[in-house]
Amino acid sequence: MIANLFQFEFLQNAFITGILIGFLAPLLGAFIVVRRLSLIADALSHVTLAGISASLLLEKKLGYQLNPLYFGMIFSVAGSLFIEKLRGLYRHYQELAIPIILSGGIGISVIFISLADGFNSDLLNYLFGSVSAVSRADLWTIVGVAIVVTLAIIIFYKELFILSFDEEHAKASGVKAKAIHFLFIVMVALVIAASMNIVGILLVSALMTLPVAASMRLATGFKQTIILSIIFGEVSVIGGLISSYYLDLAPGGVIVVIAILILLGSILVKKGWGRKHEH
Repeated sequence: MIANLFQFEFLQNAFITGILIGFLAPLLGAFIVVRRLSLIADALSHVTLAGISASLLLEKKLGYQLNPLYFGMIFSVAGSLFIEKLRGLYRHYQELAIPIILSGGIGISVIFISLADGFNSDLLNYLFGSVSAVSRADLWTIVGVAIVVTLAIIIFYKELFILSFDEEHAKASGVKAKAIHFLFIVMVALVIAASMNIVGILLVSALMTLPVAASMRLATGFKQTIILSIIFGEVSVIGGLISSYYLDLAPGGVIVVIAILILLGSILVKKGWGRKHEH
């Protein structure tokens, strides 16, 4: 694969996109896990699927070439705004917002897929990831998302950190909690939509949570958790892309299996560590 990287544009697109996603997904995932919003990635990924199936349906009916990535992003951001609205409406049962949006996303997807006369190979690529699914235009869009999200995390790191660990204290300190949370959920929506080509819609939430779960077993502080999560995310993505290329498998599945192996490894290392200190 390494030699072919210099020959084939689709491999270059996939590899660069994979590196960006391996960085972004665990970076946001660290905040998602700490805020106990792990299922939000699942909900938004199903809404993104509705956007993709809508674009494939329109393409079939109108005959125009549409970019599913943009449709996925629009639907994902709209879904994130609906989650925020519902969290406001159900103040004492905020977790209700996630299953409502998740089921809505699945329902709309099923309708669009059946209207488009079922699954096709394009849709399967978006469900489970594909090395050849990333165009150069998609790559530039994902680069744009990566720059915006990284800058936003750097600029608002302090606010996001305080909000993640103590929302009441954050509000008392004058942090504009609503605006920051709104910005955060939109970033999550964009990264989920950007990840679909490589990891696949059904597996993207795993890349946001598994590297974080592994790093939490080993890290001693939040910044260390973020750094280890990104390292584990990159190992999963790069390992998954190379393996899937040689074994001719969907990259999403291989990426997730590697992430699970890293998680199991971190649990065993932590247990071994604990036993060592007991003796």
